Order: sequence, then C-alpha cells, then structure tokens
Amino acid sequence: MAPSAPDRPWTPTVDASGALTAAPASESTPPSQSYVLPPNPGAATFGATTIDSARIYDLADLIDLAESNNPETRIAWNEARNAALTAGIARSAYLPRISATALGARQTENGRSSVLGAQANQNNSFTGGIAVLSVEWLLFDFGERRALVAAADQGAVIADIGFTGAHQKLIHAVSVAFYAYSAACARAESTQASLKDAKDIELAAESRKKHGEGTVVEVAQARQLTAQAELAKVDADGDKSNAYLALLSAIGVSPLSHIQIADVSQRPLPSGLDQPVDRVLSDALQRRPDVLAAIAQQKAADAGVRAAKADFLPKFFVSASGTHASGNVDLSAVPAVGDQAPTVNLSNHHWGATVIVGVTIPLYNGGVRNAALAQARNRADSAAEALDRVKLDAAQEVVMADSKLHTSLAAVSATRALLDASEVTYDAAFAAFRRGVGSSTDILVAERQLLEARNAAVDAHSAALSAAATLALACGSLGQAPN
Repeated sequence: MAPSAPDRPWTPTVDASGALTAAPASESTPPSQSYVLPPNPGAATFGATTIDSARIYDLADLIDLAESNNPETRIAWNEARNAALTAGIARSAYLPRISATALGARQTENGRSSVLGAQANQNNSFTGGIAVLSVEWLLFDFGERRALVAAADQGAVIADIGFTGAHQKLIHAVSVAFYAYSAACARAESTQASLKDAKDIELAAESRKKHGEGTVVEVAQARQLTAQAELAKVDADGDKSNAYLALLSAIGVSPLSHIQIADVSQRPLPSGLDQPVDRVLSDALQRRPDVLAAIAQQKAADAGVRAAKADFLPKFFVSASGTHASGNVDLSAVPAVGDQAPTVNLSNHHWGATVIVGVTIPLYNGGVRNAALAQARNRADSAAEALDRVKLDAAQEVVMADSKLHTSLAAVSATRALLDASEVTYDAAFAAFRRGVGSSTDILVAERQLLEARNAAVDAHSAALSAAATLALACGSLGQAPN
C-alpha cells in the first residue's frame, strides 16, 4: 500500500466515488509520474448555506449566520454531548450487569478397557444445549463510584463551558473581521476621494501653466500625485477584497459567497468609560469560560483523589446466575464470554441457580494503588496551580483590553480633530493654489496629510469597535452581537 521508493511517486487507487483508497494499485494501473494526486469530485463541494443576495447583513445577522454554519460550533457541541455521555456511563456503575449466554455442545468419549485379558472399547457421543443468565451488582464501594461520577459531571461542565466559549470566540472573530472589513471599505472610499482631489490638483496645475502662472514641474508633480493616488486606490481595493474574504472565513461560508455588508463607518462611539477597571476585573473573573473551566477541572481532580483513596477499601457485591442444560452434555464449567461471568458445575437435564454475596479486600498489588493515588494528588495540585495561572492571565488580558479600549477612544477624538484641521488646511491650500498665490509644494503636502488623516480616523474608529469587542470577550460577557 505504501509508495514503492522514497523518490518515486505514490500510485493511488480510486474507488467508484472518486475517493482515494489504500488498496494496492493493480498491475494494469500505470505507475504515477507525478506527485499530483488524482482529483476527488466530492471534495469540491461546500455545505449548503442560505444567503439572501438582496438582503443587507448587519453584524447580528452575520453572527447568526456564522453560528449556523461555522464548523467550530458543531465540533464544540459534539464534544459537549460526548462529555454528557461519559457522565452517563459513569452513572451506569450503580446498576447491575445482566448478561445471557446460549451454548450448543457436542461431547465425545473414546476409551479402551482391559480386564483379565479381555478388552473392551467404549465410544460415546453426547449432544445438548446450555443457557446461562448471570447478574453482577456492586453494592457498596466506600464512595469510589460517587467520586468517579462527580469527576465525569465536572467533565461535562467543562465541555459545556467550552461550547459557550467557542460561541464567544466565534462572535468575537466575526465582529473583528466585520469591523476590519468596514475599515477597509472606508479606506477604499478615502483613496477614491484622494484620487478625485489629485485629479482636481492636476487640472488646476495645467490651468495655471496654460495661463502662464505655473510651471512644467508643477504639472509633473500633480500628475505624479494622481499616479500615486491611483496606486493607493488599487492597494485599498485589494485590502478590501482580502478583508471581505477574511470575514467570510470567520463566518464559515464559501469564499465564493456574495453577501451585502452593512456600513458602520459612521457608527457613534461613547466618549468614555465610567466603570473602574477593578470592578471590570472582578466581574470578568466570575464569568470567564477559562476561569470557570479551571474551577471545574480542580473539582474533577479532587474527585479523582477521592476515587483513588476509595480503591484501597473493600467492595461488597452480589452475583447470581441461572442455568438450564438439556441433552446429554455434562460440563464442569462454562468459561467467561464477554460480559458473561464463568459458570460452574453444569449437569445435563437440570435447572441451576447460584447466588453469591461477598466482599473483596485489596491487600497487595505491587504499589499500583499507591502510585495511582500519588498521581491523583499531583493532578489535584496541578489543577489548583493552573487555576491561579488562569486567573493571572485573565487579569492581564482584562486590564490590557480595558487600557486599549480607553486608548482607542482617545485616539478617535484625536483623529477627528486631526481630520478637521487637515480638511481646512487642504481647502485653503487648494484655493490659494488655484488663485496663483499658493505653491505646489503646499497643496501636495496638504493632500497627502489629508489622506493620512482620513485613514487614521477610519483606523481609530475600527480599532475602538474591535477593542470594545475584545474587552467584552476578555470579560466573558460577549454573548451576542456587541453594542
């Protein structure tokens, strides 16, 4: 099934559906001359996604679309379901084990006897059937099963917390990608406006030269500015396309999908935040998924210690079996088969029943239980330390996210003032240049500064929205489309 040599391509086989198989290639299959695999038509399809081409999707709509289509949410859901099933399996230890076995048998005896010179041959053959029903029930184990169930329950809690955390991360990823796409669109609009300004400057420069007020250098500089503006627009359009594809990837839909996205470039922002960071941190530690999962992990580790301790103690059990044998078969025992316990002393043409109540006391097993208890205690210690580490990391994330949000809001105010001043400067420089009293250097510098101010305002606005979503994620409160 493997490639024939390290420097020879693998020759795969393809089944009727087009999927590659590990079956050896037949002799009639020509050896592959390339390291390109054959195509599988089934791999070229995506999951069905219903998208209304006439609808304009806002952030809440995109998040709802992502939660319905992104594979991460389904993976987290399956993990939570498996953890719940594990808890159910742990609870089954309280219930009896019942199994049934049916056997058909043939017994043959061959022998020879000799008495006083006389010989006799004996050949016997017997057939029959045996049915066995057995029950095993652990009655009392000093809390070992209870501890194992508690650990399994905490495992289910951890998986459910992970499911919620996966949704919060998905909401954050879609939100940040949405804001990045909005910023990319605004940047594309800024470069379009800058291109228009550059063309206006170029027309003014040509007009000045035509009337004998300008120079060839001014016209060349204006044309250079137009070319730079066109290049900036091409780059901005490319960034917009990349941001759109990143948004589709965060949602979990095909990159060939066409979705109309709502514009939030003019969305108002709060002027400041009044809640102190220590209160923000306190609330965050109470609801962050990683902190709550670490607490559940610590509880599960403590339950593991209790289970390991209970393994040193006796266990009380009851075992019962009922048998029915027919025919001429006579067996001393039926060996264990699967969950069926071994059954002894079966006789032909008889009903039999056995009930055993007993206790098992662990005496010595080479230190296995001691090692298991030490491991359980080590896991409990590690879980406690991990909880402290998670809290410290969470506190750092919350404080940094809170600081970044304040900085972003301050940057928004600063860029607005910068944009206002840049627009006034550009308008004045352009008016002076058209009247022949301004220099080309002043108008070129003013136009470049205006574009930078526009982009800075766009980036600051997007960064503030993203910082707010990041702070909500860090606080564990990002449960829906962020306000």
